[in-house]
Amino acid sequence: MAASFPEVSAGQEGMYVGLIASAFALAQFATNFFWGWLSDRIGRKPVILTGTLLTAACFAAFGFCRTLPQAVVVQALMGLVNGNQGVVSTCLGEITDRSNQSRAFTYLPVVYGLGGITGPAVGGLLVFKENPFKKGEPNPYPYLLPNLFAAAILVIDLIISAAMMEESLEEARRLPSLGHRIENLFTWLWQFAGFSTRPSYLRSIGHHRQHSFESTADATADDEGEARPLMAPTILANNETIDRKEVFNRDTILILITFLLFQLCNVAYNSLYPIFGEAAPPTGRALSAKEIGLSLAFAGLVTIVFQVGVYGKVREKAGNRVTYRGSMAAFVIAFLLMPFVGYKKSDGNVVGHGKVWLWIELGIVLIIKTVASVGGLTSALLLITNSAPNHSVLGTLNGLAQTLSAAGRAVGPFISGSLFTAATRVRPKGEALAFGIFAGVAFVGFVLSFGIRSENLEAEDWDSEEAESGREDESTR
Repeated sequence: MAASFPEVSAGQEGMYVGLIASAFALAQFATNFFWGWLSDRIGRKPVILTGTLLTAACFAAFGFCRTLPQAVVVQALMGLVNGNQGVVSTCLGEITDRSNQSRAFTYLPVVYGLGGITGPAVGGLLVFKENPFKKGEPNPYPYLLPNLFAAAILVIDLIISAAMMEESLEEARRLPSLGHRIENLFTWLWQFAGFSTRPSYLRSIGHHRQHSFESTADATADDEGEARPLMAPTILANNETIDRKEVFNRDTILILITFLLFQLCNVAYNSLYPIFGEAAPPTGRALSAKEIGLSLAFAGLVTIVFQVGVYGKVREKAGNRVTYRGSMAAFVIAFLLMPFVGYKKSDGNVVGHGKVWLWIELGIVLIIKTVASVGGLTSALLLITNSAPNHSVLGTLNGLAQTLSAAGRAVGPFISGSLFTAATRVRPKGEALAFGIFAGVAFVGFVLSFGIRSENLEAEDWDSEEAESGREDESTR
């Protein structure tokens, strides 16, 4: 799609793909914390429904983009209104406890994996360069159909969530209905804008301090034009305060920093591989878009099998901290191996009949990467959830984690795309430049993860004998 924009010159697709992806992540960086904070005040369900609806509208708009500035603006808008990932993680943390949370969080990356399999397939199969209604003429919006398909899925999601999803934030259950809160919000805005001479929120602050959740009546005026006393519109669910040191201890800070590096590496790999696969040899591997999509689908399928059948048992024995650390190490390996895939002659050119070796090696490396990605994501979400002192700040903490994640995802595609564009001018093994730099970033995250030590971050099903053995070893040292 980026290559079809008139502003994008040949050979610069990687940089502009990174720019578009970074616009989305940078906008998420600006608002993710807000969405997490807001979900702590008004509840999880309203935030999820709002994000789903607005994201669907942005998908539909993206399909009509025909220039680079349009694509960047729409992706930025989509990032501004999309904070659902952190809020969904918060919901899972609230409807589970440490006895069953591992099973629930294990399936979250499985859902992402299913999207990773079906997304590239839908994106490829529903693109029509030729106008389907006028044979022989170019399609003015060749990328509209996959975006409309994504928007339709989100609308279905919205309807199901509105009808069946229950609010997981306990404090929000005592609030009035969602419709009544929206009415209260407009009442507050009306008064705040100065249309009421005696705003009710100035006269009812005491009610908020007592956590009053009574209904709000509409403001009416008496014969002299003065507004009658009203209760402040009830919008917020949680006014509890917690010592900042309880939230931001050493382990939590290290989890957040390493999660930032983890997401930076993850999105960089996701951006680098399609560019690397499609580029001409010797820097790239000359794969078609169809071959790239199939390879990603294969890796995603294998990873789902690993996540469901293997990861849970490994995590029960090793714990969240060790599996998280292992995922960072696997990222280092995947980055280092990717530039060397493919069967080559001594002069470095890809051998035509050596594509079998190329596919075998690509499959191995992609499996290592995707296992690291989903396993690390599961462990990171569990660590973040268990690091929260209580559920009243879980949404804010997850919002902060997703904000840092978005920061990594904002710079990752642009840096990786620019590095690969520069790598095309380096001989030999120029492709190793970008992959090698991000291998170093993943290694930094791997080293920092050793500082995450608290056993309170583990689930109840963590092997207690393993924990006792670890404590004995530590005391011996």
